[in-house]
Amino acid sequence: MAKTEIRTPNAPTPVASFSQGVRKGGILQVAGQVAFDPATGAIVGDTVAEQTRQALRNVAAVLEAGGASMDDVVMMRVYLTDTSQFGEMNEVYNEVVTRQPFPARTTVYVGLPAGLLVEIDALAVLD
Repeated sequence: MAKTEIRTPNAPTPVASFSQGVRKGGILQVAGQVAFDPATGAIVGDTVAEQTRQALRNVAAVLEAGGASMDDVVMMRVYLTDTSQFGEMNEVYNEVVTRQPFPARTTVYVGLPAGLLVEIDALAVLD
C-alpha cells in the first residue's frame, strides 16, 4: 500500500520538505496547520481565536482534499505559544468541533515563528 501526498490550494503551501497531508490506506495525517491565508500566505488574525479559526479551516481543507472530514478525525494536536490563551483557543475549537464522538486531543505549549500563536494537526481514519 503506497503513501499518497495530499495537496490542495485551499490550505497553505508548505515552506519546507513536507506534505500538507499524507494518506496511506484509510489513514490520513494532516500536517500542522497555522493561520496562513492560503491565497496570500499572510497570517490571519492577531488573536488566538482568529488564528485558531483559520488553522482549523486549513485542517478541514486538507482533510477534504484527502477524502475526509472533521467527522473522520480521531486525534487532534494543538500547539499553543501561551498557556493563558488556552480558554480562548478552546472556545473556538468547541465551535468548530461539534459532533460526537469528539476526537481525542492533546494540547502542548511550544515556540512558533513570530506572529503565530497556534498550530493544529489532525489524524483521520477513513472507512
